[in-house]
Amino acid sequence: MTQRAGSPGRGAGQTAASITRAVHHQEQKHRIRRELEANLEYIRRTLGAGETFDVLIKPSRFAGRDAVLVGIDGLVKTDVLLRIMQALAVFEPDEPAQEDERLWFTQVFVEGIGFIEVDPAETLDDVIDKVLMGPVALLVDGLDHAFIIDVRTYPGRGIAEPALEKVLRGPHDGFTETLVHNTALIRRRLRDPQFRAEVLRIGRRSKTDVAMVYLKDVANPELVKLVRERLKAIETDAIPMAESAVVEHLAGPRRWWNPFPLVRFTERPDVAAVHLIEGHVLILVDTSPSAIILPTTLFHHLQHAEEFHENATAGTWARLIRYAGVLLSWLGPPLWVALVLDKGQLQGLPDQLVSILGPRKPAGIGLEWQFILGEVGIELIRLALIHTPEALSTSLGIIGAVLIGQLAVEVGMFTNEAILYIALAALGTFATPSVELAQAFRLLRVGLLVLAGALGIPGFLIGLLLSLVLLLGTRSFGVPYLWPLVPFDGRVLARMLLRQPMTVRVARDRTFPRPAGEAEEAGGPQPA
Repeated sequence: MTQRAGSPGRGAGQTAASITRAVHHQEQKHRIRRELEANLEYIRRTLGAGETFDVLIKPSRFAGRDAVLVGIDGLVKTDVLLRIMQALAVFEPDEPAQEDERLWFTQVFVEGIGFIEVDPAETLDDVIDKVLMGPVALLVDGLDHAFIIDVRTYPGRGIAEPALEKVLRGPHDGFTETLVHNTALIRRRLRDPQFRAEVLRIGRRSKTDVAMVYLKDVANPELVKLVRERLKAIETDAIPMAESAVVEHLAGPRRWWNPFPLVRFTERPDVAAVHLIEGHVLILVDTSPSAIILPTTLFHHLQHAEEFHENATAGTWARLIRYAGVLLSWLGPPLWVALVLDKGQLQGLPDQLVSILGPRKPAGIGLEWQFILGEVGIELIRLALIHTPEALSTSLGIIGAVLIGQLAVEVGMFTNEAILYIALAALGTFATPSVELAQAFRLLRVGLLVLAGALGIPGFLIGLLLSLVLLLGTRSFGVPYLWPLVPFDGRVLARMLLRQPMTVRVARDRTFPRPAGEAEEAGGPQPA
């Protein structure tokens, strides 16, 4: 039925209902009362003062009135707080309170105490939320609002080089678990007025600060809008695992069996800054040292910052070696198993070439199971190294990689060729810059080994076809995963395969729109 003009529709009814709920929610909040004791009673009951040792409630005086400071021990700068308390105790205003008490008290506080990071709070719920984030709340008897004084400080480690993204040359600083430190490290490299860092609070209980960082005139507005909407749509009690929980919500509904990562992680500020210039969006989560880069393609996961701190020739050589290693680790072992099991179908090849395939000596178990057990063994060694003290990790690695492999050959469980190809596959896996992509290729390799062991060369081809279909069907926030190979873009693909000189002006990726008024060519560093 067609709705008549002027009649209230379903959308209008929903809007009115949402406004009513918002007003009702605002009314449910506990407004600050003029009686100081009544406010303190609610704060003590809510924060568990007396039950929790780190809740600070310090009485004071301000402008001739009783006041109290509320904070969390360990989240405030005690030296700054002490100076503020001393200044409050001796401060007396020269003029009496004016009719607009809020404005007058704010001006008196800023001018008399000399601290400018002060914001008002209307409700006790806002006071508690702010206090749990680190600032201190000042409540004054006779006032129906509070002052939020930002004297927060978070316990954390110093800036150090990321363990997973080390370089021989170039900067050695990395992100930390403090959000403001991470944005400062990026701003130091991008002193651009178009730099934007929108902060949202996620988690009903954790209330974790999550920043969406982008360059306003470079990033695709539709991409920024999509990411913002997905962040706002996250409904959860907490995100204690920081970036991992955010990524699972950002990715949206996807097939669980697709192992390929849709975002890239980095702990290097220079890598994050380069991706911002290219039009990507970053997600920074408080308490996490990793920046989430999106959207990303397969080729973004295969690049490393070290390539850009070498000359163009050396950088290209390192990149091509890395690509070859990743390809060998993915397809090498399954292809060898398929060829060995189907030697009878290789009659057209020279006998010398067929004999090289081996194995020269049979083993106690099938070839495909040798590789699968080898994958399990390497994974166990990797997990053991994570939980092993650094002083013992080298010894454990030698024992796992050398001694166990040699014993496996001597007892007849494994062939020498299997140990060789397992080791080469492991090297290619560890040469992959992205840990998540390396894990995805490892899982695909196991699947290819199963098919190759069961069906030989046809099984390998079927597994390879399924893997390619999976790659072709994967999209990262609307961007094809194999771009610029599929769909083909020769100019950008050349940039991905070859490390071009910094002096060469390269076109900005077609996936991301150019800034308004900017020429087609945009200089600067390439993606890292």
